[in-house]
Amino acid sequence: MATEQWVIVLATAVASATPLVFAVLGETLSERAGVINLSAEGTIMFCAMAGFAAALATNSVLVGFGAAAVIGALIALIVAFSAITLKQSQTAVGFVLALLFSDLSSFLGAPLVRIPGPTVPAFAIPVLSEIPILGRLFFSSDPLVYLSYVAIAVTWVFFYRTRAGLMLRAIGEQPNAAFVRGADVVRLRYLYTLLGGALMGIAGAAFSLNFKAGWTFRHTGGYGWIALAIVIFGGWNPLRAALGAYLFGILQSLASVAQDQFQGVPTQVLNVAPFVLMIVLLVVTSSGWLERLLAGAPAPVRRRVLQALHAAPPAALGKPFRQD
Repeated sequence: MATEQWVIVLATAVASATPLVFAVLGETLSERAGVINLSAEGTIMFCAMAGFAAALATNSVLVGFGAAAVIGALIALIVAFSAITLKQSQTAVGFVLALLFSDLSSFLGAPLVRIPGPTVPAFAIPVLSEIPILGRLFFSSDPLVYLSYVAIAVTWVFFYRTRAGLMLRAIGEQPNAAFVRGADVVRLRYLYTLLGGALMGIAGAAFSLNFKAGWTFRHTGGYGWIALAIVIFGGWNPLRAALGAYLFGILQSLASVAQDQFQGVPTQVLNVAPFVLMIVLLVVTSSGWLERLLAGAPAPVRRRVLQALHAAPPAALGKPFRQD
């Protein structure tokens, strides 16, 4: 492809990945605290519908995003109460909620199907948008995309450069040790699970008010599961998880271009190709296949690549906290 085509593909990838960025940051936040929120698929889909409905009713995208964030936090509260207080299976509760809210979004959102509504307005950042290539890629989009950049940076700094971030990682790794050092593990797990749910809610609204403006049945189908996979692919690191979201966005953009290049291939095949490729990439980087592929590489290179791609989940992830 020509340079102009690549710029368009990459700019589209950045924009389309923005909802996923918020989703993976939210799930990373929750899982780093030790709580698996498997309701991501239902949360994103339901909040896409609810955020669009709120924005349509008030003609305000800010109200739409606010409503979606609150609803995402409330769904996460169900997960938190079941997992932290009742000490039930986080996997089972999250999976049931994913199915429940996916179906509720279709049922309650039926009157909203294909109705035009407000969207996030485009806004090119003065001066920065005029930088050759980079300006068109990163600074000629809309405020939600720019906010995602800030969210990535703030989350990374919080995780690895603040005392509160250190305590967050501690309650996900060694909650008993964190408790001994004065951390209120239960309260903090509730807090970060709700914050993670709010970010997932924002991700849902980002679909219906920006990336896929409007609402249709199963509007965000599959993106919640992809977000969960990207968190694993990113090794529970917010920066790497965000890069995984952008990688998925690139795969989606290339699939759209391929529809023009390979007109004989059914569009359904090209539409699902990014999901399949992302899963394949996750399998390759999470298994012994990668070691075999790198067997002929120099030892320092092999070690660095494996360290970058292989990361163990938080030691207490999915395990109920019992104060001794």
